[in-house]
Amino acid sequence: MTDFAYAYARPSALEAGPEGQALLLSAFAENAADAAGTACFFRGRLRDSWLAARGLSTLAKVVAARFVPQSAVLRDPIVTAGAGQLRFEAFSSCNGVYARLDLGPEALDGEFLCSGTTNVDFNEPMVNALARISRTESVLLSVGEQEVVLERAAGRVTERKVALPERWIKGLTTVQAYLAQMEETLRLTRLQAVQLVQSLPAGAVRQDMFLVLRGPRPGFAAVASPGAVRVGGVHRLRLLEGLLPLCKTLRVYAAPSGQAAAFVLELGGGQQFVLALSADAWRGFSGEGNQLETLAEELPAEWVAGANALFRGNETFNPTLFALEHGLAPDTVDRLCASLSAMGLLGFDLLENQYFYRRLPFKTQRILSLNPRLKNARALLAAAEDVQLVSIGPEGRTEARVRGTGVWYTVLVGGPEPARCTCPWYSGHQGQRGPCKHVLAAQLRFVKQPSA
Repeated sequence: MTDFAYAYARPSALEAGPEGQALLLSAFAENAADAAGTACFFRGRLRDSWLAARGLSTLAKVVAARFVPQSAVLRDPIVTAGAGQLRFEAFSSCNGVYARLDLGPEALDGEFLCSGTTNVDFNEPMVNALARISRTESVLLSVGEQEVVLERAAGRVTERKVALPERWIKGLTTVQAYLAQMEETLRLTRLQAVQLVQSLPAGAVRQDMFLVLRGPRPGFAAVASPGAVRVGGVHRLRLLEGLLPLCKTLRVYAAPSGQAAAFVLELGGGQQFVLALSADAWRGFSGEGNQLETLAEELPAEWVAGANALFRGNETFNPTLFALEHGLAPDTVDRLCASLSAMGLLGFDLLENQYFYRRLPFKTQRILSLNPRLKNARALLAAAEDVQLVSIGPEGRTEARVRGTGVWYTVLVGGPEPARCTCPWYSGHQGQRGPCKHVLAAQLRFVKQPSA
């Protein structure tokens, strides 16, 4: 696996000063030569520093969590400054849990000098310092400082450079696609939110559980019922134990496919915390492939570049309104969003029902390099004899033969039914983790794509 190397001018830290303590987060650059010139994005005071510290501590807890023992350690959340907000994002080390702390205008008393995205180091001294912030403590937050040092009575703390694996961006692509599809299913009070965690089964839960309301009290059942929310790896919700007693409202969202669920804690004072769970504890978001069909047909490069420039300037947008304002088909907007999110450039805000922009490098080659199934499907199309038409049935249902390694697979695409394939990937996942390369190749060759 090829990693993205991120360089830092100096470490992130909580620094004591005459006006209080300042939380300074070091900005990244894709190469060390650019690190020294990174601008300061935001500097100011946290209006409720204790509550923000609880949110950041929960984010650090998510980062440190590993629900698959052999997964690699991933300890570097990101922060995006833009549209008057700061958004801190992270994955668990196993990549199956996504978390985000949003600090809106009400939570901040400071100045946005420019928009930008930076990688944040959560080293142990930082985590320990956040845990000691008191309710009345004044804390300044600076994102993008050239030099960051943690100065405490115990000494000076220095941060090391880090490398960020490819699955980070792949996970962001998958998460925003699920979030954009989700609908709110339940809204719980603070008391109900605490009761929800108290009702969690003991230990790690391997089978699916379903979140239900029994009268006013929420709980989990082993059998689905109307209105229930499927939650895989439900024990992962214990990550929220320290934050749920502080929330005003807990909103529960579910993807129509049941392959992901999200929990949004409204903390008050312009702060909210989002936790999204993959379908199962052993499934990382980076391997889902839920955007592959949308990415299958390549858009003109100038369209993608133009959308990037527009979204970069606007920083937030609602896809439906964007389509209406610019006279575009919804399918075209979906494909533009998928292309940009495949580069890690877009996230999704459930409460505002809109995308937000991350200022990461615009590199279209990442679309293929981070999606090998799509890359392999296009390689199959390069040889005409590798994808062969067998028949076209009623309602456009098409049967094709696609070459595998020493074997031919039968593929069914088009029509109202889901695509099917006889390959081991489809047999193992039944289409729940995105299409295989054989289905993608057959769709690209034989299924007419909607026009723009």
